[in-house]
Amino acid sequence: MAGSRGPYAKGVAKRAEILRTALEVIARHGYRKTSTRELAAAVGLSEAGLLHYFGSKEKLFEAVLRARDEADRSRFADAADPIELLAAAVRHNGSVPGLVELYSTFSAEAGDPDHNSHDYFIDRYAGIRAALADAIRARQSAGTFNPSADPESVATILIALSDGLQVQSQYALPADPADLFDNLLDLLRDS
Repeated sequence: MAGSRGPYAKGVAKRAEILRTALEVIARHGYRKTSTRELAAAVGLSEAGLLHYFGSKEKLFEAVLRARDEADRSRFADAADPIELLAAAVRHNGSVPGLVELYSTFSAEAGDPDHNSHDYFIDRYAGIRAALADAIRARQSAGTFNPSADPESVATILIALSDGLQVQSQYALPADPADLFDNLLDLLRDS
């Protein structure tokens, strides 16, 4: 049984442990207040040993963001469609401000085409945009979403709203981000 035992399996398990721990520590303490040295100590590794599993600090944090996305998909697996999943993630983000800080900071930095995670964000946004547009079309066909709304445009706006609310949640927002997100969805529903 290749791959189920030995050094490879141990490496996969250790990488998963690192990501679980990083999600917890960053959610609690924030991105800026979490050092790779602290993460390494939390999983019983040296800083060099920790980075060995990812190649660089940037790739480690990209892997944390990927793990965050996967955890959200699992956590909200009962969401009716990608729109509901995104709404649930917006609601959940209020409980993980450190991960919101990581996402907001990293997504801004990765706007630079030379950033290691630039392609990750391009692929992430394209995938989410396509899934949301498909969900909008399905809702339009079911008669529950404004039929005149352009699915790709609305998908892009929903992502922008979600990301913008993540940034603004780090400041004093006059309303709950989830309520603001739901308000836009209410405006788009076909009455």
